[in-house]
Amino acid sequence: MDELLAEFIKRLLLKIPISEIMTILRTWGFLSESQLQTITLRQRKELLAQDVVQLCEESGVSLDDVALLDIICEDVDLFDIEQFKSSFTKILRKALKNVMVSFREAEEKALWIRIAWGTQRTMPNQYKATYVVYYPQTPYVFVSSSRMKSSIPLLGQALVIATKHHQIIKKDFRSRYLDSLVSIVFKQYNQAFETHNSPAPVQEISPWQDTDEDVRIVHEHTVEKERIQRVTQQVFGDYPQPRLEFAQYQLETRFQSNLNRSILAERKEPLRCLIKFSSPHLLEALKSLAPAGIADAPLSPLLSCIPKKGMNYFKIRDK
Repeated sequence: MDELLAEFIKRLLLKIPISEIMTILRTWGFLSESQLQTITLRQRKELLAQDVVQLCEESGVSLDDVALLDIICEDVDLFDIEQFKSSFTKILRKALKNVMVSFREAEEKALWIRIAWGTQRTMPNQYKATYVVYYPQTPYVFVSSSRMKSSIPLLGQALVIATKHHQIIKKDFRSRYLDSLVSIVFKQYNQAFETHNSPAPVQEISPWQDTDEDVRIVHEHTVEKERIQRVTQQVFGDYPQPRLEFAQYQLETRFQSNLNRSILAERKEPLRCLIKFSSPHLLEALKSLAPAGIADAPLSPLLSCIPKKGMNYFKIRDK
């Protein structure tokens, strides 16, 4: 086989997640099933790619064949949704006798899953169902707050196996608005700073005041207002913010003082307090604080980082 062609195949395979390699090779259809069975997935990816190259060479692969593989690697519809449904349901029912699983394919290729949990002796409780939204070919799953806390580990195990991912990292991030959660997690909201060329504002001067003094005051206010607007735009962007209703900060700190005989300074236990922010549209409210003159600009990173951190529960401790 030509070295350039072999290198082309290797580079294609190295871009594919291990969990998807067999699916893509089967979709390609160039290698036989018996050849695919000889491929060992539990090895370094470079060695796996070399094994596939060897099989391709034995079968007389051509550039046209590899070009087809390249097209398949770019195909976003390789996810077998029926296989996922079957695997997910079997895993739950194998561990738990009485469980009811329902699926619904929604817009934007999202898969909604409703799980009514029972026990080995009781039927599924339809009033305490868990709702899951999975976006195929992404590592993101959105889970509603479940009243059946004991079912969460089993749910996580089923998702890991059925999605063919190695692990699930939990983020305690909550909102009633799924679209906003998706926007934050998928980085679909605007945070880029954009400059806008707008005409200078027209200032109105009162006739009974000193003209020179008034112009200076107005100019200072205008410059500060433009600075606040510019900094706010740089932090939050131009477009409407994702919709959240609350953020919670748990603060743990120690009182520091140079004064002798300070009761608080001698306190061994740290001071703890809980701060909650709530609003029908929290991020838009935070965005408007500085322009409204309620807060200084730029806003504290502890408040403006909520979308970037992907969380609305924070613990702040002294280092």
